[in-house]
Amino acid sequence: MIKENIHNFKKNIPENVTLVAVSKTKPIADLKEAYDAGQRIFGENKVQEMVDKYEALPKDIQWHMIGHLQSNKVKYMAPFVDLIHGVDSFSTLKEINKQAAKNNRIINCLLQASIADEETKFGLSFEEITAILASKEFAEMKHISIVGLMGMATFTNDTLKISSEFSSLKKLFDALKVSNPSLTILSMGMSGDYQIAIENGSTMIRVGSSIFGNRNYIL
Repeated sequence: MIKENIHNFKKNIPENVTLVAVSKTKPIADLKEAYDAGQRIFGENKVQEMVDKYEALPKDIQWHMIGHLQSNKVKYMAPFVDLIHGVDSFSTLKEINKQAAKNNRIINCLLQASIADEETKFGLSFEEITAILASKEFAEMKHISIVGLMGMATFTNDTLKISSEFSSLKKLFDALKVSNPSLTILSMGMSGDYQIAIENGSTMIRVGSSIFGNRNYIL
């Protein structure tokens, strides 16, 4: 079933849209099945779980950190993480730069924008994102590369609201690209709203349950 789901997604989404298979809480066997189907990008939201899976699985996998990131956990994934989606503070960005330097790497990051009408979701305001990219301190960070933006829409059945939130982030993305050509990724859309996200210009979707089935909760 996982293999079939992967093939269906890749067949039905535009070529310019990258599929991140959200594998959090899923066993190694499920990831291997997705890997055998050709999937090479996996998203995790717990650093230790990602480290364990990195050590157990083939090394051509790209690991994306998609959850809220605590600064004290950055050091554990700094040697191998390919992309960090949810950078939602300047202090976290500084820690990523510090740990990347220790590993002689440049780590790709997305700045997480606050677009949802929900206090439980993390994210920077549009003004904070603009200020970070224009700051002297950011310019001096040589071991990170901001390659795009990420946002999560409000969890609602109101498709017009979801579309409006994604559209607002796309407008910011387009405006910032003018002076920041390194911005190439717009990570928007999950299992429930990825189609709306793609319609609004998403270039990367994060899909879990539609590939692997419902989440396995670990008690």
